[in-house]
Amino acid sequence: MRVPSHPTLIRRMLDARLKQLAPTGPILSASLVQTTKHCGRPSCHCLRGGPKHVGNYVTCKIAGKTRTVYVPVDLVPEVQSWIGEQRRLKRLHQEIQLLSLALIRQHAQHRNRRQGRP
Repeated sequence: MRVPSHPTLIRRMLDARLKQLAPTGPILSASLVQTTKHCGRPSCHCLRGGPKHVGNYVTCKIAGKTRTVYVPVDLVPEVQSWIGEQRRLKRLHQEIQLLSLALIRQHAQHRNRRQGRP
């Protein structure tokens, strides 16, 4: 992201990002993974060399420990949108932080220029 040097432009970009900050749905800070495994039934095809069973899982940190939760197949698209929303907000938060820091840096310089100082 290119940060402008004029405080007015920085404020305009900052205001636009702040308007986008409202979440559009649930937020989930996790990773969605798809794994294959044996089910453990002695008569199943997966133990005799056939294809393994596929499962979708969400992995996240809770109280400093990694937790994994099974996600049913019909819920996978919805969970993906929750994770995508969290990533969008995280990226937006980083942009807001960059713009806020740029505004702080440019404040004194712009004030001095208005007063006729170099």
